[in-house]
Amino acid sequence: MDTRFKRIALIGKTDSDRIESILPKLYGHLQACGLEVVVEQNSARFIADPPLSFPLEDLGRHCDLAIVIGGDGTLLTAARILADHGIPLIGVNLGRLGFLVDISPQAALTTVDEILEGRFREERRQLLQAEILRDGVTIAERTAVNEVVIHSWNSTSMIEIVTYIDGIFLNSQRSDGLIVSTPTGSTAYALSGGGPILYPTLKAIELVPVNPHSLTYRPIVIADDSVVEIVFRKSKDFRARLSCDNVSIPDIEIGDRIRISKAAHPFRILHPLNHDFFEILREKLNWSGGYAH
Repeated sequence: MDTRFKRIALIGKTDSDRIESILPKLYGHLQACGLEVVVEQNSARFIADPPLSFPLEDLGRHCDLAIVIGGDGTLLTAARILADHGIPLIGVNLGRLGFLVDISPQAALTTVDEILEGRFREERRQLLQAEILRDGVTIAERTAVNEVVIHSWNSTSMIEIVTYIDGIFLNSQRSDGLIVSTPTGSTAYALSGGGPILYPTLKAIELVPVNPHSLTYRPIVIADDSVVEIVFRKSKDFRARLSCDNVSIPDIEIGDRIRISKAAHPFRILHPLNHDFFEILREKLNWSGGYAH
């Protein structure tokens, strides 16, 4: 096959019932096309003849395209790790229709061939970088594809969050927490908090309060190059945590400062030419029972 991608990595959702039938088939197909294929280490056990494999953290140095077979969560993990290497991702869906993994198993071989031949749409989607600063020193740092969430540990006690945008005071709010989301994450946790849906390639960040004490606190959308800083007002019952795409950093202290900004590198995702974000919205969210005119 004449393709710009010569070395393909396969990353599977290893606890899926369907992975053991789809992963070997895709592996064999790519090899038959004359391509070099490497497999994420934990996924390699589904291939009969031991393939060349590497831990996910090392795959970025050994491929120029990664195919993720699983769900949106599997792709999120791969995106966080491979973004710094500039490796584009393709998503083959093993579960329900995904916002990111948009290729069905039935169409996987044909669609992957089309993408490898250059018939695809590429999107570059921003990530967020979150830092926890304590006494002016960064003690933890994470990236997020969907969202960074500051949340109270105590379900019966709110926290008071003070937010600054580019050093300018935005507001002080008592709530269960705050979601800082990318456009990709606007259809995830931020949506359940009443935030707007943003087109995935929009250059924006949205802030969505979680169960605010005042009904006047509403989501706000800001520029993607903004720097969001969060501090906390003192409280005797203060217990908070920070999570990036559900990966938690517990034990935030009341004197900590949270800094959230656009990550240095976006992640690249390749879609088939017929990819339609609005169709996915209609299907996932049951928006329309009629037909387009």
